[in-house]
Amino acid sequence: MPDPAHRTFPAVPESVGLARSFADRTLTSWGLDGRADDVRLCVSELATNAVTHGTVPDHDFTLTVTAEDDAICVEVRDPSPRRIQLRHPTIEDTTGRGLHLVGVLSDEWGVTEHGTAGKTVWTRFKTTAPASEKAPC
Repeated sequence: MPDPAHRTFPAVPESVGLARSFADRTLTSWGLDGRADDVRLCVSELATNAVTHGTVPDHDFTLTVTAEDDAICVEVRDPSPRRIQLRHPTIEDTTGRGLHLVGVLSDEWGVTEHGTAGKTVWTRFKTTAPASEKAPC
């Protein structure tokens, strides 16, 4: 497995696209781009949340992409101790759906809290199909 890829980004809206491109280039260089569309969208959502809700003045967020035996793990760490709240937007709301998308597109996700040092929101994307889904020989 390749070493995890890390990059720190300033907490500005332009960093969302840069984070998405970094993840995409990383997966391509590893030959693991089969779930790239899902990963790109989830990176966009998590980076947007980090910029909008998770950073504190003069602090950045960090994106880590890791290749595991059967999955890709994406982590976005920010310095804010503010807890993640899964919202339940109405049809009229224009925001609040990002983590729901992450939940649908990834195979699992969660939050690791680091107390006053912030939190890491992580997602996993399986790269191999379970035995029951594999095509017969």
